[in-house]
Amino acid sequence: MEWTGARYADTPTVEVRTWVDAPPERVWALVSDIGLMPAMSDELQSVEWVDGTTGPAVGARFVGRSKHEALGEWATTSEIVEFEPGRVFAWAVGDPAEPSATWRFRVEPRDGGTELSQWMRLGPGRSGLSLAIDRMPEKEQKIVFVRMREFERNMTATLECLKKRAEA
Repeated sequence: MEWTGARYADTPTVEVRTWVDAPPERVWALVSDIGLMPAMSDELQSVEWVDGTTGPAVGARFVGRSKHEALGEWATTSEIVEFEPGRVFAWAVGDPAEPSATWRFRVEPRDGGTELSQWMRLGPGRSGLSLAIDRMPEKEQKIVFVRMREFERNMTATLECLKKRAEA
């Protein structure tokens, strides 16, 4: 990731992509199973559906518990904001009208396999990162850059894990 000088209010984004030598249906089964995600992340520790939900659909909610060396431990509630079976799975962290982040997986048939992408947007709602920026406003751009670079690195690792599972 290159330096952009982005501030939190800019709602910066990051996206990673990979080609998977497996059919889209197999890749979709993996990305739409939130129970698999903690095994592919150093930060996300657990997830669970809430409100009696047992699977993804627009409006369904889940709680994720995370841990980060510098940010501590926390739990967030996310709501699925876009769900096209076999193609798109996206959720907003916190209030869907003003999320602290929005995440999206996209699955597309490509060259006899699948193109898999993961995208995320920071903000516009406040998050734990906002607290660090409040304490050190003069370092906002660096704080945002470092966190976005972490997201990119973690997303790349997640896609690699999904690729290995799908191709196995």
